[in-house]
Amino acid sequence: MITEEMIYEELKEVVDPEIQIDVVNLGMIYGVMIEDEGKKVIVRMTLTTMGCPAMEQLQDEIVSRVKALGVEEAYIDLTFDPPWSKEMMSDEAKMVFRYLF
Repeated sequence: MITEEMIYEELKEVVDPEIQIDVVNLGMIYGVMIEDEGKKVIVRMTLTTMGCPAMEQLQDEIVSRVKALGVEEAYIDLTFDPPWSKEMMSDEAKMVFRYLF
């Protein structure tokens, strides 16, 4: 059975190509909904900027990684409410971010 924890762990492998921090620690994943006994997963997420050039790449990789867990259908629910901010990052990501930028 697919769990939220399994999905979040898998999504930690999806790295924002510009910032080089994963989407979970960046705070871009707002939630995960598992439906139809694990056959369908909806990942609610945002982007660091509205015109993020890596949007399609990130979304494709998220869908691919979720399906790799045995999920039949995986979808992205993209939202900008609330808008992403640096405060949404994990403490670990904030520390890395400080050194990079």
